[in-house]
Amino acid sequence: MYEERPALLDGAVLWTRTAGPALPAGSAAGVSRPVLPDGCMDLIWADGHLLVAGPDTHAYVPAETAERYAGIRFAPGDAPGFFGVPAHELRDRRVALGTLWAEAEARRLGERITAAPDPAAALDTLVRRRAADAPAPDPLLRAVVARLAAGRAVAETADAVGLGARQLHRRSLDAFGYGPKTLARVLRLQRALALVLAGVPYAEAAVRAGCADQAHLARETRALAGMTLGAYVASAAESANRETPEPSGSRTTA
Repeated sequence: MYEERPALLDGAVLWTRTAGPALPAGSAAGVSRPVLPDGCMDLIWADGHLLVAGPDTHAYVPAETAERYAGIRFAPGDAPGFFGVPAHELRDRRVALGTLWAEAEARRLGERITAAPDPAAALDTLVRRRAADAPAPDPLLRAVVARLAAGRAVAETADAVGLGARQLHRRSLDAFGYGPKTLARVLRLQRALALVLAGVPYAEAAVRAGCADQAHLARETRALAGMTLGAYVASAAESANRETPEPSGSRTTA
């Protein structure tokens, strides 16, 4: 069962997941729905262990390694200041928190969350408190995300926030894990797939999201999601039949 709600930290999402019953090996229902790129990073508690999921550039299919999960999905660009590491160093990676912070500290925090009556609430509170001592999110980079999420062009966005192309690219690598063009593609695919799952016809969803046409959306889905549009919709429907639908941004394994 998957659930999510706004986290205490501004712009972040708290999510929880309890693994379902074991399914026959090789069954379609036993294949987890892929995690799609979304420009975000997560801090994950998985049965006592604290993990960090870096920004993805392609679909990631999680393997269940624990029975209970709780995670904080940071808004795009907000996590590097919290973890103290540029996002590009964690691109397409899942690592133990102890590899970024002191191992003893990460272990102590994991034990504290595990001992709490509600690990998800404990994780939420921990992140909010520690974020108060971390660098504040850069409002300029939040403006970049907002403009790209609204479908603005990269060059127009750079001009609007007062950055040159090279400077925007460098700062995007540190904040999002990849350049602004890749971030724009990722956010556009997220817009398009949300429309598709809401029942909007493929061709209309493509144009409304900012793609040239349905064929363009189909190519982007294969490139970033690793599957066809039809396969993604079928996967989402199958997930909905098994449990509460799991958004593309949830990272449930290391």
